[in-house]
Amino acid sequence: MENKGSYRVILIEGSGEVVEKKSRFIANVFSVKDVEEAESRIAAMQKKYWDARHNCYAFVIGSDFGISRCSDNGEPSGTAGKPILEVIKGSGVTNVLIVVTRYFGGTLLGTGGLVRAYTQAAQAGLSASVIGEMVYGAKLHLNADYNLVGNIQYYLRNEGIPLENEVYTDRVEYDITVKMEDVDRITKGLTEKTDGKLIIEQKEEGYYPF
Repeated sequence: MENKGSYRVILIEGSGEVVEKKSRFIANVFSVKDVEEAESRIAAMQKKYWDARHNCYAFVIGSDFGISRCSDNGEPSGTAGKPILEVIKGSGVTNVLIVVTRYFGGTLLGTGGLVRAYTQAAQAGLSASVIGEMVYGAKLHLNADYNLVGNIQYYLRNEGIPLENEVYTDRVEYDITVKMEDVDRITKGLTEKTDGKLIIEQKEEGYYPF
């Protein structure tokens, strides 16, 4: 089957902080699905940190990394938003917003110092986040008699595939998410493990976290 590749996203948002010559740089990392959500998050951060000198940010959206924006928010041009954006691009993560808030410590850092501080803050925020891979795959719906449950669960456990949406009535139903490249192999393996008695229906395709 066609392999549509993968991309990385934030599974659990995090935050990090660095201090440079008494200036605090607080990085908050968010998972965002579109520009509107990114702008809403930025506005919320500006409200939360209303007393800070700067709330600089960068975001990248789309599985093709097609949308990207950044802002220096009053810092010298190119010293804040662009370094944050470079950290995002270097990480290979998309659908992500990083807002770095600066509380001025009284000492000017110079352009080099600012670039370094915003870069390190963004990196700290990403390090504190959990990043996962979104891979093109499919949902499979399994429908079985109770006497097949042991074999199904044993096979899927060995494959590291969790059961989803478990339903127990007169029969047993599960959903599983499988990488597209593995659909044929898993379908064949389950069929063999259940002597062809398992009903397997492929549902929607799309990008899922693995």
